[in-house]
Amino acid sequence: MPELPEVETTRRGIAPHVIGQSVVAVDVRDSRLRWPVPDDLDRLVGGRFTAVRRRAKYLLLDHDHGVLMIHLGMSGSLRLVSADTPVMFHDHVDIGLSSGLTLRYHDPRRFGSFHWVDDDHHALLDHLGPEPLSGDFDGALLYRRSRGRKTAVKQFVMDGRIVVGVGNIYANEALFMAGIRPDRAAGRVALKRYETLGDAIKQVLGGAIEQGGTTLRDFVGGDGSPGYFAQQLAVYGRARQPCRRCESALTETRLGGRSTVFCKTCQR
Repeated sequence: MPELPEVETTRRGIAPHVIGQSVVAVDVRDSRLRWPVPDDLDRLVGGRFTAVRRRAKYLLLDHDHGVLMIHLGMSGSLRLVSADTPVMFHDHVDIGLSSGLTLRYHDPRRFGSFHWVDDDHHALLDHLGPEPLSGDFDGALLYRRSRGRKTAVKQFVMDGRIVVGVGNIYANEALFMAGIRPDRAAGRVALKRYETLGDAIKQVLGGAIEQGGTTLRDFVGGDGSPGYFAQQLAVYGRARQPCRRCESALTETRLGGRSTVFCKTCQR
């Protein structure tokens, strides 16, 4: 599913083409997403988009008439297309812009969602942790919040109440970079190691954003271009292949129902 880097890539891709544009039409072909598309989405018509922001994996499109929040779900994507571009089967929502372009939402699995947000408060946003690339996040925060926790450190950093946006791919990669076994109890990781992990999370996510995200299954950026970070994955998807550091065979297990790949030699 699109993770934080993929959503940020989408934000950067659509923002220059959306900000300052008036909405001239809205076409909802299928409102049956994870939650029904708001039946008053046409209130966008006549107003302008003034900013495109991101909070965790949610896109926030500031508009004269409110804030539209979009989640890409498991397989959703936003593309800018010409108004006459033929509609594909899973193209569920079109937002026509005064430039002649259309912001088109495509979602085969229909797990994405559209919501109105009031004053940046919404039930889906209110309990989220800090942004991992912000000054509010570091290893010391992870250390403080981990005390007494017996859950595996990988599941701990994937908890959006602790820090947002560290999905399965990036948790695998950051823990490898930091040399920490993903199944180690979160409460048994020392401060110095959390400081290393905090830096690794920033480096992995920042690198993925710069390269356009990680292409897995259906994800493409806002301009239709795929991400390329997958070419540099050190452990995720490489079970039983040689470790890039020590050449030992990588181990695969499951934590919280998610594939987890690590090196028994390099990660302790």
